[in-house]
Amino acid sequence: MTKQEKVDFTVNKLQELYPEIPIPLDHKDPYTLLIAVLLSAQCTDVRVNLITPLLFARADNPYDMVKLTVEEIKEIIRPVGLSPMKSKGIYGLSKILIEKHQGKVPKSFEHLEELPAVGHKTASVVMSQAFGVPAFPVDTHIHRLMYRWGFTNGKSVMQTEKDAKRLFKKELWNDLHLQIIWYGREYSPARGWDLEKDIITKTIGRKTVLKAYYKK
Repeated sequence: MTKQEKVDFTVNKLQELYPEIPIPLDHKDPYTLLIAVLLSAQCTDVRVNLITPLLFARADNPYDMVKLTVEEIKEIIRPVGLSPMKSKGIYGLSKILIEKHQGKVPKSFEHLEELPAVGHKTASVVMSQAFGVPAFPVDTHIHRLMYRWGFTNGKSVMQTEKDAKRLFKKELWNDLHLQIIWYGREYSPARGWDLEKDIITKTIGRKTVLKAYYKK
């Protein structure tokens, strides 16, 4: 198969498996999505979805969030891990949204990435899922699968994002990054991986990855 044929096979298979694509993090608007994505750093979406209702019952907008103390936020979000850093980030970005953006989440990568605790991946998720702007946020699943499929060298998340944007059509990015995440969780996990169920990797996977798998 040529590289293009592998890309086409992958896209078609993902669209076949996930014609309807659920959004992994529960939210109701750009602000609650931003907070949920920030909380998901080094934590599962499932756990984040258990904690955000507790937080959003107290504050689901920046004006209510800054009425809480950093300590109060930290207590609520403690189960998602990294709570000292995340609570400061949530309080700090809420304050900036009020002071600089009329309490609204800005629709630009530049302004989002200026907010405390918001990196490029978080900004990409918000731009893509809240505002429909083409973006390709790379999480651990995407990073792993892009390497397994031979679409990137796996050296860095930034390189993986660059390669994904080069290989896949722009109009597919927003659906595709979510489809790859779901596929990675369901068929191509880091642990307990069964290649027989992982049709994409089995069909187009990097030779060294397949060889290493069969050696086990």
